[in-house]
Amino acid sequence: MFIRWKVPKTVQWIVTLFLIYLGLFTAFRIVTAFLFKPKSIGLLELIPSFWLGLKYDLRWITIALSPIILLSIYKKFSPFHSNKNKKGWTIYLALVTLVMMFFYGADFGNFSYNHTRISASALNFKDDPYEMFRMVWESYPVLWILLGLGFGVYAISHLLRRTHSTVNRKSNLHKFEYKRRWYLVALLLMGWFVYGFLCLHPLTRQDAYGLNDNFKSYLALNPFQNFITTLKFRFNNPAANPEEKHYKVLADYLQLDETTRTNYSYYRNYQPNNRSLESRPNVVLVLCESFSMYKSSMSGNELNTTPFFNEMCNNGIFFDHCFSPTFGTARGLFATITGIPDVQMAKFSTQNPEAVNQRTIINSFDGYEKLYFIGGRSQFNNFRGLMNNIDSIRIYEKGSYRSPEINVWGISDKDLFLEANEVLKKETRPFFSVIQTAHNHRPFMIPQEEKEFTCPVIEKDLLKKYGFESQAEYEAFCYTDFCFRKFIEAARKEAYFDNTIFVFVGDHGVEGETGELYPKAWSTHRLSDEHVPLLYYAPGLLSPARYGFTVSQIDVLPTLAGMLHMPYANTTLGRDVINQKDINHSAFIIHHDEGNIGMVTDDYYYIRNININKEELVPLRGQASTFPDKTRDSITRQLSRITSAFYETSQWMILNNHNK
Repeated sequence: MFIRWKVPKTVQWIVTLFLIYLGLFTAFRIVTAFLFKPKSIGLLELIPSFWLGLKYDLRWITIALSPIILLSIYKKFSPFHSNKNKKGWTIYLALVTLVMMFFYGADFGNFSYNHTRISASALNFKDDPYEMFRMVWESYPVLWILLGLGFGVYAISHLLRRTHSTVNRKSNLHKFEYKRRWYLVALLLMGWFVYGFLCLHPLTRQDAYGLNDNFKSYLALNPFQNFITTLKFRFNNPAANPEEKHYKVLADYLQLDETTRTNYSYYRNYQPNNRSLESRPNVVLVLCESFSMYKSSMSGNELNTTPFFNEMCNNGIFFDHCFSPTFGTARGLFATITGIPDVQMAKFSTQNPEAVNQRTIINSFDGYEKLYFIGGRSQFNNFRGLMNNIDSIRIYEKGSYRSPEINVWGISDKDLFLEANEVLKKETRPFFSVIQTAHNHRPFMIPQEEKEFTCPVIEKDLLKKYGFESQAEYEAFCYTDFCFRKFIEAARKEAYFDNTIFVFVGDHGVEGETGELYPKAWSTHRLSDEHVPLLYYAPGLLSPARYGFTVSQIDVLPTLAGMLHMPYANTTLGRDVINQKDINHSAFIIHHDEGNIGMVTDDYYYIRNININKEELVPLRGQASTFPDKTRDSITRQLSRITSAFYETSQWMILNNHNK
């Protein structure tokens, strides 16, 4: 057919290359669906994702192949003009194939942990190459992956060379090769693919989110579209002061007094009504890596992964509906320490020199020694920069401990707790200590010399049913509970224990199967990413209580200061959720990759996409059909106002709430 129409060889070859790369991209999408499809989604429901994915693939294949067409308009650059040209374009295609396969490999790794396509946020780790490469090396069979990548690139490159020879052999080159109209037709068609095949408007990343399901959206996208589009989020846009637009909404939400409102300020100085805790209790704040509520015993998970922590919850003040504002350790630490959700879209605020300087309520603990313990390097994600906002803080990190490292994250969590205990028991003044765990995270390594810890082997289907992707992940979660037990057992033997409040909060959750435990929204709208346990544990100081209303990670420090009857200044969005009466039980959430912001309450989850005109109100109790229309509209408007106020004010606060 090509010969009869006198189609130039270069155009024939481009068509063949298109089909090969389209088959490769489609195969990658099929593998993604096979590996990561939730049980709740049927195969036929994925047809729109594959159709939209075809359009994205056509765009990026066009971008990859267009240089061949553009330059081949001039005969001397054609891949069929000389052996030198053939070799040059073959090398180019080999490099293109290498980039494609590398991106998809990285994307599969990202999908397996974050359940999202790879985005520009992956560049957050470029400042920490040591941790990044060690984590990859320890988590994945890197040598086999590189071998497979090399073989794949070689095989496809060999196939492309063969297609070149086949086209060259079957075509009559001399009569029609360089009639430029065919190149112009090819360029017009490729321009259509770049614009958006069969689209009335330019194809954008946001079109994928019109599928109204996270997995379907990510299945439609390819990693190139997601990564390149999100690069723009790496640049900081100065946020305008949103006082006039949102101040009243947040003033009501935070219950600000009239004096504070008059000054359009968020500054409030709290003085306790009494000094019932004259003992000036110590504080140990534990930021727990990937501590998902639904995977724990407190949720009713039948695998009973955290029996010791569950016992502590029964003897402490426990919040079973606490949410981190977002996913990610750096963002969780930032929200906990500062009281501001980290709403910067791609770059962590800890890595932004304009944002890392922040106020913190911890500095209101006058006369307290301040300590920070992390098993690895505090420079990772610039945790050190954030923690240096705490006055006279002493930082213990890699190089400070006797215990050996077990992986990229440093010493084991058990050793971290025990070494911290050795330091704390020697303190002669009240102390505020932050301990940041790390090993409930890939590569999920249990110390080889650990003989006391045991964990049963669970069938794969049962693991998946209750939210675990592997036996290694399950064991790491159980090991976290073991480490908590060893720490509390050691601390109980010391004099400081009876006068210490231990605070445990997850830095973030992890998406997984929650259907056996929580409403559907936890999986369909990724609430499991943010749902974390929050416990204040002090058997000699606090009366046990369990609260089922919604609170946020940004409320941790104000609530703690209220428990201690500590005078403190608060300039941010966190609240004392125990002592403030009649508060709005809700928590702000942002999913950076999708561009979704929202508020979760005791009864609803409101979501709005900041990139497209789309909002949704999801009931967390009962079904949507139980909503009267007027009630739905009223709740949506109210939560929309609070969501906008939180998002825009947080943007402004991050750059203006500096530690003076």
